[in-house]
Amino acid sequence: MLRTASMYRASSSLLFRNSRLASSLYARPVASTQNVLPSISRTYARSSDSKLSSFRTMATISGTPPPSSVAGNASSTMAKKAAKDKPDSRYSSTLLLPKTAFPLRSEAATREAGFRQRCTTDLYPWQRENNPGELFVLHDGPPYANGHLHLGHALNKLIKDFINRHRVMRGFKVDYRPGWDCHGLPIELKALNELKGKDRSLLSPMDIRTVAQASARAAIASQKTEFLSYGIMGEFENGYLTMDKDFETRQLKVFYEMMNKGLIYRANKPVYWSPSSQTALAESELEYKDDHKSRSAWVGFTMDKPSNSLASILPKGASLHAVVWTTTPWTLPANRCVAVHPKLSYTLFRSSNPLDSNTVYLAATDRMEEMKKRFSTQSADGSTSEVTLEPIGELLGEDLVGTTYRHPLTSEPLPFITADYVTADSGSGLVHTAPGHGMDDYKACWPLGIAAFCPVDNVGKFTAEAGADLEGLQVQNEGTAKVIDILKEKGSLIQEQAYVHKYPYDWRTKKPVILRATSQWFANVGSIKEDALKATEIVKIVPESARRRLEGFVQSRTEWCISRQRSWGVPIPVLYEIETDEPLLTKTSVQHIIDTVKEHGTDAWWTMSTEELLAPEYRNNGKTYRRGYDTMDVWFDSGTSWTMIEEKMPRPHLPYVADVYSEGSDQHRGWFQSSLLTSVALTGKAPFGTLITHGFLLDAKGFKQSKSLGNTVDPAVVINGGKNLQKDPAYGTDVLRLWAASSEYTKDIAIGKTILTQVAESIRKFRNTARFMLGNLDGFKENQQVSYEDLSRLDKFMLSEVYQFSKNVNAGYDEFMFNKVFTQLQYFTSTTLSSFYLDVIKDSLYSDAEKSLQRRAIQTVLFHTLNAFTRSIAPLAPHLGEEVYEHYRDCFMTPQPSVFRSGWLDAPESWNNAQLRDEFSALKHLRSEANQLLEQARTAKVIRSSLEATVEIQIMESLKESTAIDQELRSTNDVVINSSKGSTVSKGSLGGLLDSYADDLKKLFITSDVTVTRTPLDLSATTTMQHQDAEASLAATENGEDGEVFVREVLVPRVGSCKMVLRKATMHKCPRCWKYTSSVADTLCGRCEPVVAEL
Repeated sequence: MLRTASMYRASSSLLFRNSRLASSLYARPVASTQNVLPSISRTYARSSDSKLSSFRTMATISGTPPPSSVAGNASSTMAKKAAKDKPDSRYSSTLLLPKTAFPLRSEAATREAGFRQRCTTDLYPWQRENNPGELFVLHDGPPYANGHLHLGHALNKLIKDFINRHRVMRGFKVDYRPGWDCHGLPIELKALNELKGKDRSLLSPMDIRTVAQASARAAIASQKTEFLSYGIMGEFENGYLTMDKDFETRQLKVFYEMMNKGLIYRANKPVYWSPSSQTALAESELEYKDDHKSRSAWVGFTMDKPSNSLASILPKGASLHAVVWTTTPWTLPANRCVAVHPKLSYTLFRSSNPLDSNTVYLAATDRMEEMKKRFSTQSADGSTSEVTLEPIGELLGEDLVGTTYRHPLTSEPLPFITADYVTADSGSGLVHTAPGHGMDDYKACWPLGIAAFCPVDNVGKFTAEAGADLEGLQVQNEGTAKVIDILKEKGSLIQEQAYVHKYPYDWRTKKPVILRATSQWFANVGSIKEDALKATEIVKIVPESARRRLEGFVQSRTEWCISRQRSWGVPIPVLYEIETDEPLLTKTSVQHIIDTVKEHGTDAWWTMSTEELLAPEYRNNGKTYRRGYDTMDVWFDSGTSWTMIEEKMPRPHLPYVADVYSEGSDQHRGWFQSSLLTSVALTGKAPFGTLITHGFLLDAKGFKQSKSLGNTVDPAVVINGGKNLQKDPAYGTDVLRLWAASSEYTKDIAIGKTILTQVAESIRKFRNTARFMLGNLDGFKENQQVSYEDLSRLDKFMLSEVYQFSKNVNAGYDEFMFNKVFTQLQYFTSTTLSSFYLDVIKDSLYSDAEKSLQRRAIQTVLFHTLNAFTRSIAPLAPHLGEEVYEHYRDCFMTPQPSVFRSGWLDAPESWNNAQLRDEFSALKHLRSEANQLLEQARTAKVIRSSLEATVEIQIMESLKESTAIDQELRSTNDVVINSSKGSTVSKGSLGGLLDSYADDLKKLFITSDVTVTRTPLDLSATTTMQHQDAEASLAATENGEDGEVFVREVLVPRVGSCKMVLRKATMHKCPRCWKYTSSVADTLCGRCEPVVAEL
């Protein structure tokens, strides 16, 4: 009977059907409570035998996806019908079915707790004492001891834990001491909030410090518990706190050493100042808002005495005004001069609006078009008046030196100066200069003896020095408005302009900051930054692109303001002479303070008398001193944490202090940089050998996670579940860990319910694959292994795959690319194992004699494979790794209490067999083609189980010339399949490969038989056949068979071509193994009969 053919692009399928064919499903009973199934396509049947009533049966249908959804639906239908099949109860007890107590479901929320201690608190001290390798130090960047942890904390700690666990398994002695940043504004503000019932003006620094310390300790205890719930291994009971006495002492020693090197100084210069926090800020404590709105002003500064060059071109009797633009009108009270570029051209001009021949303006020549806009006016109907400018003369900026002008608010005479930073890119080319409110202004004025003037207090309000009209006004709000009003009253305002631009904000309070000159303490970064950059040349940076970011921040920095106006922190160890305000900054004085802190802690700075803090030699020198109350920048606190390593674990032979630092990308201008600068200043070397940067968290839609948006993910909810477990299930710790491992953490990372569900599905598949291997290693002992030489080629191929897997996993860990490790685990378990090897070996595992060489060989391979899998996944999912190891540790001659004590991947070079990988690449291609035929036969309802079929592979041998496919093969020169045991399989030699594996093909295809035949074929006949219509071709093929067949022409690229013919098996079904290889109905096959007889 003729059927329509299914045509494919690469190779066509010719489908025939014979109604005589019947089928039955290949199924195996598997113990119920301990059944183990690999993660591949399966159908299941329930046993009717009372002893097997809770057993499932396995049926292999295909290791590859069906060619269409229709085929897939048909397969599903067949699977349902297969449930009605029942295994022969006479022989079910003779099968060696998988047996293990390892559960399919993880029940992680409860089961993980049983493995937590052995792989965390027990493991850390054991590896420090017993691991034979060198010391490996991953230095922890301290999180703030404030509030609960968020997902960013979890990601950060998990990346570190992956690294540490990998190193432990490789035999290193890992040192990892979690740290906490305990000082700083967030904790002080929390303390003040707790004291809000009290009058702040009556609070002493010790009142605040006492509450802040208690708050920090409470947060540390809470965070420690949360970190341990993530399965983090470390010395939590001996971590470091920046408020500990020994830490503060080391920090002051760093200050002392930098002071001795001339790197610490005091200056009255502009710093970033937060009115909302009432303290100076470092660059790293800022965040920039792109849409900040300012009221900018174009102001006419009345020029008083022109220079000779200017006077020579100025019309007689003219009133000259310099056009100045400022985005911060509130800084005008602090104006000290106007800056011009010495080589920039400036133009004197008259404006037609207002038409006043006696008024002349000055601006950069390149800004004349801008001046037309600024002198235009807008009428009531919204129209803009046309303005014309009349140039009078030009001169260079350097010719303006010697000119003075009147301060726009006070009429004080002030000078013009030159500065290279002035440009004609914006504004008027003349820059209002206030050295008390800008670093460029300060640098330009300082050499000229122009002092920084800052009439703004610490809460951002004008002082009396700004004038009676401005005193007490907030500079950025009503103060700005009042300045503009005064300018209008004086007739100096040319135009007000709304201006949207990028502006710095306090990263804690989210309020705008100002630049304000105050007396602060600084570290001279400019003198050491080149050494710092050089020290990073040997540092491995992950990702490498982050190197430019770090170098950019270091290169752009010249100084570091290290003083803060807070109570909760480490004091700047300086006393001041009351009469002169000169600081007492000597070796003797600072060392005495360090000794005092070492004994009493930093509270002594607030509780002891000034006399006690003063070194003895200064107590009777006729001078009176006061202590300062500035504290150190928290980045100086955490930036000196590397000293703990230098003190407790010195490794002077290394060109760095710690092996690894790993934090978020914001730390390039924070902890990474402060650590680098202080380490280079004292030791001359970088604090890190490897610097790893991770991104930030996004929701599933790619938006930044934010509490205000309500899109944050709580790690505690991921682990333990939410109030509604249907909505927020308890995934357990390992799912959280594998989410982190699967992410490309060097970029911003997404997480959401769908992503977590996918990760949970991955871990389910990992468990399923491990469970199958565990079940088939029941009773196996390490000393029962079969030697490599006695393994089959299939088993050797699998060990070659284990070798490649181990190599790729090692590369992923060594490169800190854990997502590559996760990808390898997914591919290895689902493709290499479940879809191929585990699918092929089931028959031998279940039906061969228990002690047969073939079965022991397979168990040997499974043992090595499970070792590789368990050890590879353990650093990422330690609870799963421990649970799997727990269920096969008895296989070892010397079992270990933990998988982390069992060593790392062990894949000898002898397993690396490129020949076998090439050969099996071609064989798996043939297997895939055979599966296509099997699926077509199932869809046609000719067979149900693959064991009901036999396959004939016909090698077409040309009598004249090769077919078109063979001609394609000739054009390829490379050899794909190399020799194996003396036989050479090269390009176009598919026949040689099939002859070599003739006895293995039925196992690979999971059919009852596979035969290889050679068919002489004349080229002309082949060409004619290819041009016949499908109907004639089918008829010609059917005429040679007595039953329905399925035919498929197959091309194995660069190896050869063949024709596959699938037929219904003609022999009888073995009631034990279900292969159609029995010569008599209802009798055991030649393989099963002796096995049963021996039982």
